[in-house]
Order: sequence, then C-alpha cells, then structure tokens
Amino acid sequence: MILKNNRGTRSRFQLKLGVPTRLYLVLVLFMMGCVGIPENVKPVDHFQLEKYLGKWYEIARLDHSFERGLIRVTAEYSLREDGGVKVLNRGYSSKEGSWKEIEGKGYFVRGPDEGYLKVSFFGPFYGSYIIFELDHDNYQYSLVSGPTKSYLWILSRQPKITEHLKQTLIAKASAAGFDTSQWIFVDHE
Repeated sequence: MILKNNRGTRSRFQLKLGVPTRLYLVLVLFMMGCVGIPENVKPVDHFQLEKYLGKWYEIARLDHSFERGLIRVTAEYSLREDGGVKVLNRGYSSKEGSWKEIEGKGYFVRGPDEGYLKVSFFGPFYGSYIIFELDHDNYQYSLVSGPTKSYLWILSRQPKITEHLKQTLIAKASAAGFDTSQWIFVDHE
C-alpha cells in the first residue's frame, strides 16, 4: 500500500508493532510451520491408532541434535486419558553409558483415520508427525516425516528389517524428495 506522508512524498505503508507483538507473531508463524506437511508427502489414510500403539524400533533417521549418538532407539506409543497419544522415546548413549528418554504427547491434526499428528515434547510447542508409508495389513513398519524434509525415520516392530524392505522404503522416501544418503542406520546390538 502506498500513502502520501506529511512531506507530500510517497512512501510504503509500514505497520509499527511493539516488540512483544512482533515476537508473538513470529512465534505463531513458527508454530504454524511446525505442524505443516512437506511437499510430496501425503499422510496415510485408513489409519488405525489401536494397531499403531506399542513399541517401535528406529531403523534409520536423519541426524538431529536430540538423537545424536544414540543407539538402540525405540518409540513407544500408548493412549492418554485425554484421548491423545503418549509418546516415550528412548535411546542409549554409549558415550555417556546411560539411557536417555523423553516423554511427549500427540494429537491428531485432522482426524483419527489419517496418519497425521502433532507431537510435543516441550510445553506448547508441537511438531508434525506424518506417517506417509505404512504396512496397513500388520502395522510392522512405517515411514515417518516431521514438518520439513530434515526429519525422517524408518520405524519397525522388529529391531531389523529385510534388505528388500529397506531398499523399498529408501526408494519411497527418495521419490518424496528426501535426501536418504544422509540417513543414519541405528545399531540395535
């Protein structure tokens, strides 16, 4: 929008906001972006939470500080009293010689029959949890994305998967635009 100022010249309209208002707007925009879906990623349909609950082994992941150096990583999902999903992530730090775990909570974004949840481990801050590939028959493996293509996991009910399944999931993730060359395959020995 262009307005004339008091000197008679044209200038662009500038909305003046105080620091708290600007910080709030940045936070809102950031949080909205954290529950988005990356391009070329579509959450699975006909999702059944009761089949997804239980323990999953992390087979592969993209590197992030919150999991760096961890082996034997698992995620366990159970129902919360409020209808949400309790998330318990656990991994062993061989460097520190101890187990690390964090508990979070998840809620469906658009409905319980779609593999699209928002998950929080830190207060009001949520991130996307998008199941975009799933063994619909037996719920034995899943391919999960976060809000951007920097977050990607292969999860399995067993600590190891076949080479054929591994290559199939790599191909599906690559086709969706993920850089699978950066995957870290998790040691469960």
